[in-house]
Parts: sequence; structure tokens; C-alpha cells
Amino acid sequence: MNKMSRLFIASDHAGYKLKEELKKFLSAEGFGVEDLGCDSEESCDYADFAFKLAKKVVENNAKGILICGTGIGMSIAANKIKGIKAALCNNSSMAKLARQHNNANVLCLGSRIIGTELAKEIVKAFLEENFSDAERHRRRVAKIEKLESTLQMRTKD
Repeated sequence: MNKMSRLFIASDHAGYKLKEELKKFLSAEGFGVEDLGCDSEESCDYADFAFKLAKKVVENNAKGILICGTGIGMSIAANKIKGIKAALCNNSSMAKLARQHNNANVLCLGSRIIGTELAKEIVKAFLEENFSDAERHRRRVAKIEKLESTLQMRTKD
């Protein structure tokens, strides 16, 4: 990822401390990061922050990082937004493959599942990897995007 590209990050209360650590790490690595909240460990709803980040990622053709206790809630919520391919990754191999094979644009992390150092490795792997140019990966992602459009058209009826 071009370090000049926009990168968005958000968390709920459970992910707040890890988010703050990752912001420092990303800044030291030369990334510009826009923090979309939350701003404390006071209880809040992950879906609000998943939506806020997903909207920014789609509008800016950017990447994002979402953090909650397990990463599950954030990934479910973010994947409801058209144009988002959010991947919950618990190791750097998953992060690399999410980018290479699935063209994931949002990385979801579980602060209660992984530690800070592992989170840094996962983030680095996600941001350094590109989508594969292999025809099979392009074809599969295109099918997901077509399915997403078809489902949205059906829900409008």
C-alpha cells in the first residue's frame, strides 16, 4: 500500500487500547491514519463505528482497520456495506491471503484474541500485500461483487 494513501481506523470500547497502539505503530511506519473513533473505553456499539469506517473506505477507495473484542461483530457489520470486503484475520498469513485472494479492503482484529505485537504483524502483512492478478481470484471476487449487487436490487423490490 502506498503510504500516502488514506487509511482509516476505528474501534469500539473493547478495541480502543489496541487501536491507540496501532495508530502509533502506523505513524512510525509512515502511514497517515484517520481515526474514526471511538475515543475511550466507555461502552459503545461496534456497528456504529463499522458503518462509519466502511462508508469512508468506499468513498475514498481506501483501506481500513476495525477492532472490537473478537473482530467478529465488526466484520459482520462492515460486510453489510456495499463495496466492503472485511476480513477477520488472526495471523499474518490470513491477512496476506485476504488481500491476495479476496481483495479485502478492511482488516478486522479481535483485541481480546490477539496481542499488540501480533496485531502489528497482521496489519503490516495486510497493508503490504496486493490483490493477485490471477484470473481465478479476479473471477471469484467478481462473483462476490455481482452477488452483492443482485442482493441489493432484490431488497429494493
